[in-house]
Amino acid sequence: MPAVRRGLLPLLAALAALVALLVPAASAHAGPRAEARVPVILVHGYNADPGVWGAFRADLKAGGYTDAELFSWGYDTHRSVNETLASHFAAYVEEVRRQTGAARVDVVAHSFGSLVTRWYVKYGGGTETVAHWISLAGPNHGTSLAWACALWDQACRDMTPGSYVQDRLAEGDETPGAVRYATWWSGCDEIIDPHGSVLLDGAVNHDAGCVGHNDLLGDDGVSQQARDFLGT
Repeated sequence: MPAVRRGLLPLLAALAALVALLVPAASAHAGPRAEARVPVILVHGYNADPGVWGAFRADLKAGGYTDAELFSWGYDTHRSVNETLASHFAAYVEEVRRQTGAARVDVVAHSFGSLVTRWYVKYGGGTETVAHWISLAGPNHGTSLAWACALWDQACRDMTPGSYVQDRLAEGDETPGAVRYATWWSGCDEIIDPHGSVLLDGAVNHDAGCVGHNDLLGDDGVSQQARDFLGT
């Protein structure tokens, strides 16, 4: 072997050893790797659309969520909770899980969306796929105002106190499984009557203060509390 090549071998070996020492040290100074957040699905209420989540979505992004972790489900709010909408939502959850690779999702629902997503959690397998479930002003035990449109609208019938949907959701455990449940209600809610309809046994129930039904969507205090809850 030429003398030059024999002289290079010890030098290369020394360089390799130096690199082996430096690479772990550099990795240690790089800081902890950020973990992907649980994706959040936002579900609007009656006679609304995904656009209502503008302020809340912006708050989530300001808190570190990416667009790839935030989803807004749009649906026909005049359909049946148990016969149609809950199964459609189940399919959407599976699509989100497929896209993100996440085992579970977080759900934030407003008003009527609370009934659709609760039915999925309780009767559609959602106890295995939902980590946190949040209800903002949900008619979780019905609202008397729904009688005004119950004659011609199935969703309104589902929201009336004592309806089939209300009775089935109230059966047994209102907050089943390992899902973490939370609700926000307001004494100034002009849609949910009685106001206590929102509260659920087994959930963390929050008094939002004097905030209107739709105003809960953009209220800074509610937003912060909801985001804190998602982090638990």
